[in-house]
Amino acid sequence: MKFTITREALLKPLQLVAGVVERRQTMPILANVLLVVEGDQLSLTGTDHEVEMIGRAPLLEAGIDGEITVPAKKLMDICKSLPDQATIEMHQDEHRVLLQAGRSKFMLSTLPANEFPNIDDVEGQVTLSLQQGQLRRVIDRTAFAMAQQDVRYYLNGLLLEVKSDELRTVATDGHRLATCGVEVNLDIEGKNQVIVPRKAVLELAKLMTDPEESLTLVLSATHIRAQVGDYTFTSKLVDGKFPDYERVIPRNGNKTLIADRQALRQVFARTAILSNEKYRGVRLLIQDDVLQVVANNPEQEQAEESIGVDFQGEQLEIGFNVGYLQDVLSVLDGDDMKMTLADANSSAVMEEVEGGDALYVVMPMRL
Repeated sequence: MKFTITREALLKPLQLVAGVVERRQTMPILANVLLVVEGDQLSLTGTDHEVEMIGRAPLLEAGIDGEITVPAKKLMDICKSLPDQATIEMHQDEHRVLLQAGRSKFMLSTLPANEFPNIDDVEGQVTLSLQQGQLRRVIDRTAFAMAQQDVRYYLNGLLLEVKSDELRTVATDGHRLATCGVEVNLDIEGKNQVIVPRKAVLELAKLMTDPEESLTLVLSATHIRAQVGDYTFTSKLVDGKFPDYERVIPRNGNKTLIADRQALRQVFARTAILSNEKYRGVRLLIQDDVLQVVANNPEQEQAEESIGVDFQGEQLEIGFNVGYLQDVLSVLDGDDMKMTLADANSSAVMEEVEGGDALYVVMPMRL
């Protein structure tokens, strides 16, 4: 195997592919990236057994075909350290790979390509094409609410719900719920739901850099595959049943609060400074057209601030995790935010004043 490539052409796909490479190496080869040369194209593959990313890059000229695996992090660190306009030449020398760029030379260890694990071909049950911007939007507006290491493993991911006229994502960690939908026109029947693992969601989002360009999604019973430009992304799905999110959304709210979104973000940011570092609780006292936000901590310190709002309903005192409120305000669009409440023990619904395509549910805290 031998090829010549510019640093720029190699570095971009290498950074994306290295993102899925296993950091806690259960098998030595999972720390490597697979390099395959075919004619004037180099393909790079990284995997952790659950998620696989294949990137492709053009060579300066046709190389000598072959395949080998090299340490992903070391190769990336070398590429980053080279000058911007560097030309990189790599060739296999028995059990090592020689990398040359100008006066720099590096010898890297290798492992055989035939030992590199690959995810089987996905037998697609549903195939859909849509704009990158559409999928990126619904992910960006909901992914923050995914659980991280919950024993309810089906919460450590994002529900992707596909119908003929809508693509919807839903995330919840048991304390809050986020959902966002976008209108699509797909030639499919019924409703299809899959749970995409947290890591896969975050890596897939990095691929979607051009909102106008299209991408293809293939859903099977066990995998999701995305073709985005020069990249092929595949992930196993979470095998579990996601909660019925429609039942979680409260419908009995009889009090509405409308506030300036950015002003409210700043109020929460300031009062959060003196909230309990572990529980992050703040108390909201709402009456007439004034919202008072109060935070306390175990050191007997207190922050208090008031902001004018448009409030319809009887006076209410309710506690929330301030981080959850800040997360929602940071992804909502529009100048104003609408919060619908029932009582101190019921979840609040947060959304844009005109409704919009996203909806958020936040459970209250006892303070």
